[in-house]
Amino acid sequence: MLLKKIQRIHKDSGSTYGSPRIHAELQEEGHRVGRKRIARLMQVDGIRGRSADLYYTNPGLGEYYAEIPNRKRNVVVTALNQVWVGDVTYLKLGKRWLYLAVVMDQFSRKVIGWALGRERTSALTLRALSRAIRSRKPERGTIFHSDRGCEYAAKAYRNRLASAGFVQSMNRPRRMTDNAHMESFFHSMKSDVIHRVAFYCEADYERVIRKYMPYYNNTRRHSALNYRSPANYELGLAA
Repeated sequence: MLLKKIQRIHKDSGSTYGSPRIHAELQEEGHRVGRKRIARLMQVDGIRGRSADLYYTNPGLGEYYAEIPNRKRNVVVTALNQVWVGDVTYLKLGKRWLYLAVVMDQFSRKVIGWALGRERTSALTLRALSRAIRSRKPERGTIFHSDRGCEYAAKAYRNRLASAGFVQSMNRPRRMTDNAHMESFFHSMKSDVIHRVAFYCEADYERVIRKYMPYYNNTRRHSALNYRSPANYELGLAA
């Protein structure tokens, strides 16, 4: 059944989509499946994106990422600004994509920074990080955790984290659940609003997301917080 969905999406794209875009399309349709599984099924069935020949293996890439282990794995989060998590999700706009970068405080699940853009780059994730830093002004030693995307491993991003006193952490290879808090947020956001609205331009996304973030932080009840909103949960900590 999954292979049939992959074949359909690949055909609808004019046979241009590779595994990353097919993975994003399946996620938007509500299917929770790993990108590596999609790539494996495509390889077995001989499905290839038109840009596949542009990719090559970098033998030093594994060592580069190995410099950043999963430092939050064994941390028991007990306070605000102890662990921040970040991720980027795809948002479909007609025949192209927009990208939403988000930073969240893992303890309260509050979104503390976000940025919307047309390219998935370190510039986008840096914008979200900068907003989060301005919002919270954390002390040195906060763990910042993300997946192993190049936009988080870029030198500019790593330098910004270091200068602000963060300790960088990344998913272990093939362990997408290491960043489950962000995956859960994106799933909630898309279920709550993205899949319910027709988007015709980038401004539509900007308007909806700008309205959703305060709702998520201040109103939406979170099961992990005993059905309190993130903002209400943080107020309880200060009481």
